[in-house]
Amino acid sequence: MDIINILLALLSIGFGVIGWLAPRYTMDVLDTATKNDSTMGLSEVRAASGALFVGLGVGALLTGLPGAYAAIGFAWGGGAVGRLTSIVLDGPSRPKWIFFAVEAVVGVTAIVINL
Repeated sequence: MDIINILLALLSIGFGVIGWLAPRYTMDVLDTATKNDSTMGLSEVRAASGALFVGLGVGALLTGLPGAYAAIGFAWGGGAVGRLTSIVLDGPSRPKWIFFAVEAVVGVTAIVINL
């Protein structure tokens, strides 16, 4: 379980670094765009899809606490719930299902092995 926890934390950090330091790439992958000359979209991706997940992963690795690793699961699980909501309310697409599946697997795995 320790190895799985470390891998999930590193996965969160890895994806978080991409969102944090390459927000335009992340926005392209997620099919989102900035509006006019505003940089708020970039800021949101850097924060919510980037540094937030870096912080979760680093915090879990530094503390080594099961609750910190479970928090990674709850964050990814929350993403899965949001993604599923979009599938139901906004319409399905193959990328949404793929992202949902990854988020759900990471979320459930981190929660189950740490609670």
